[in-house]
Amino acid sequence: MERRCPRNWATGVDGKTAAPAFGQLRIAPPLIAYSLARQRKRKAESHPMLTIRRLAIDTYPENTAFLLRESNGYSAEQFQALRKIRISGENAEILATLALVDEPAMLKPGEIGLGEQAFRRLGLPEGATVAIEQAMPPTSLEFVRRKIDGDTLQDDEISAIIRDIATHRYSPMEIGAFLVACASFMSTQETLAVTRAMADVGHRFDWKARLVVDKHCIGGIPGNRTSMIVVPIVAAHGLIMPKTSSRAITSPSGTADTMEVLANVDLCEENMRAIVAREKAVLAWGGRVNLSPADDVLISVERPLRIDTFDQMVASILSKKLAAGSTHLVLDIPVGPTAKVRTQDDAVRLRKLFEHIADKIGLVIDIVITDGSQPVGRGIGPVLEARDVMAVLRNDADAPQDLREHALFLAGRVLDFDPALRGGRGYARAMELLASGEALAAMDRLVDAQGRQTTKFALGEHVHEVHALHGGRVSTIDCHRIARIARLAGAPMDKGAGIDLLHKVGAEVRKGQTLYRIHAQSRTGLGFARDLAREDSGYEVTQ
Repeated sequence: MERRCPRNWATGVDGKTAAPAFGQLRIAPPLIAYSLARQRKRKAESHPMLTIRRLAIDTYPENTAFLLRESNGYSAEQFQALRKIRISGENAEILATLALVDEPAMLKPGEIGLGEQAFRRLGLPEGATVAIEQAMPPTSLEFVRRKIDGDTLQDDEISAIIRDIATHRYSPMEIGAFLVACASFMSTQETLAVTRAMADVGHRFDWKARLVVDKHCIGGIPGNRTSMIVVPIVAAHGLIMPKTSSRAITSPSGTADTMEVLANVDLCEENMRAIVAREKAVLAWGGRVNLSPADDVLISVERPLRIDTFDQMVASILSKKLAAGSTHLVLDIPVGPTAKVRTQDDAVRLRKLFEHIADKIGLVIDIVITDGSQPVGRGIGPVLEARDVMAVLRNDADAPQDLREHALFLAGRVLDFDPALRGGRGYARAMELLASGEALAAMDRLVDAQGRQTTKFALGEHVHEVHALHGGRVSTIDCHRIARIARLAGAPMDKGAGIDLLHKVGAEVRKGQTLYRIHAQSRTGLGFARDLAREDSGYEVTQ
């Protein structure tokens, strides 16, 4: 019998009435509807149908589902087999880790509870009906096992792993296994494949412009909030700089956390595009627009394990720049005894890897190796860092000069991408825009465009001063220690928490003189931070 491939229910490719072909048979529409109904009925009979109940439980980054141990028609042994389940409903499905509930007040028979992450990712309303079944392990896990054995993976194998991670098909344990295997050895080609795969699985911006600039620091230096100064300088000059930034993971503040003190950073794509069209720039949280979502999942496992290899760092940073639509990037690599990169040799090795991968993905990159021996600026924590940024933009006499100079240096490198500027003129142009007040005006317009912050975040009222144990010269400041103290004080979740540094490396101090003040918005937070500072202040004073 002749097979036909119709355009729709009524008219086939030859203009005659036709119906979809199944095998070698043409089945009339009523029979198809009947067949689909039978399939749904069989599925309902073979897989339990449950109604969704949203549970206010944060299970980040995992999807977690909750079922009553009893009264659902299963034995405990069957529940154990369903440790990872597939939840499917109307045009939506997710994989989730199963947790059993013994408290009947939490769930009713016939309900499935979804944690906040699972509920949001499934996208169905509370009360909707879903089916559950045992989830088969992702086929890409076999590639992970091969990587553990020391194999070098192909591009398509890495793409499959990253896709499954981005869609939350892996447990944290499985992600950890992949990360540890990669930390043992990754070829340059594998690093390139991971970079491309992470950029491809999320949203990608295309700004329809030949020159879209960006600036990024690899992190690890408290108070290094240069982006909030560089972006308005570059915008005032007229280059396109849509800066998407992260919230802090292990630091006392990220650019998005600090910018949120001044303006709304939770912007959708439509708002971002409108702001960039009008102001040439934006300072927004990248998580809202789903840039390189696999990277966010990987980071959530990397941080507790303290895995931060150069290969993974390169893939993480460049995948987000690629997804953000950047064409030209200035990358800051601070080097210092307590920074992420400790030696010049390591910095050079990292620079070469960045340059190689950037060339392969078509990103023009300018890498600068800078001093990471101490915090930048005076404030550590969102409110304090925002104070420093605005002091620099206003050209206040007491603005932190190290923050000002570092931001001008980086802004100058970004402006040097402009073919209309003579070579090396970028720094002088950045100074002009800052001194004239044009950068401040650009920042004010940007804050208004994003939505000026209506909440007034106050500096933490609970204060503890850390004093010098003896007189002498401040010889070193431990960036990692200072960051930990600020986080224990409550930063960045408590915007007003953090540390106000009163002395930097090279300063002469007297015995008993205040080195820095800890601010907290709760007595408990202040107590945690104070105790850690008493163990080790992070300052070394040489007599």
